[in-house]
Amino acid sequence: MDCLPRKGHHALRKGRSSLPGHIYHVTATTRSRAPRFADHRLAQAACRCFEDAAVLGDARLLTWVLMPDHAHWLVQLGQLRSLPGAIHALKAFSTRNIHRELGGCGSIWSRAYHDHALRRDEDVLTVARYIVANPLRARLVKRIGDYPYWNAIWL
Repeated sequence: MDCLPRKGHHALRKGRSSLPGHIYHVTATTRSRAPRFADHRLAQAACRCFEDAAVLGDARLLTWVLMPDHAHWLVQLGQLRSLPGAIHALKAFSTRNIHRELGGCGSIWSRAYHDHALRRDEDVLTVARYIVANPLRARLVKRIGDYPYWNAIWL
């Protein structure tokens, strides 16, 4: 049994590393892609964690958007926390905050996430604009200023 390859998302992460100072575009979905954040109260509770600098330690969110069934984060790692640690913190703190403020229990987020390390030649602002424009592409709003669940450090 031990010589069989591991299956699932965990196996995809094998051999991957996160590098201090690098920037990653991360997409995380809700459990079963349920549109949990269509509920304004849940969305607000999660967003409060994204705005709390203490959640990520020395890593920081450059840009983020919370959609009804997923989130996009542009994360720059510091020296202390790995990418899996940063993503775990975002998911865990937002879940705890939702349960503390609104009651309930259980998972909000799926266990897996997708990440893309930005190469040195990729324009960070272009990726940030792509992230922020998600509500427009999903036709949730006609102007990004009308969508309440996003932020970027460049504002």
